[in-house]
Amino acid sequence: MAITNPPPGYKFTEKHEWVKVEGDTALIGISDYAQAALGDIVYVDLPKPGKTIKQFDSFGTIESVKAAEDLYAPISGEVSQTNSALATNPAQVNSDPFGAWMIRINGINPAELEKLLAPEAYREYVSKLD
Repeated sequence: MAITNPPPGYKFTEKHEWVKVEGDTALIGISDYAQAALGDIVYVDLPKPGKTIKQFDSFGTIESVKAAEDLYAPISGEVSQTNSALATNPAQVNSDPFGAWMIRINGINPAELEKLLAPEAYREYVSKLD
């Protein structure tokens, strides 16, 4: 399965979530590899703003025509916003996995980013999964 080269500034988990830090907040979503493996996304269950999430803990679920999977937080923080457009059009994750972020968090710890994969390391990781 091919992976699209992500735009600059993204970090990844081995469970295929991404994080992009923007100032003192961060956006979280799933990778191109993950959306391709899941197939057509039909539902995304996300936490409400105000919920605190911990690095590598589940923060929601994503459902496709093939499977339902937990979503895991690449970094810790407090949910400040969810992408409400995904409630009515979850397939955006399929068409634009790096643009269709799921949650925005604040109160992030930049040191946690060191535990994540840079784009090159992530591409190498997924290339071994095929």
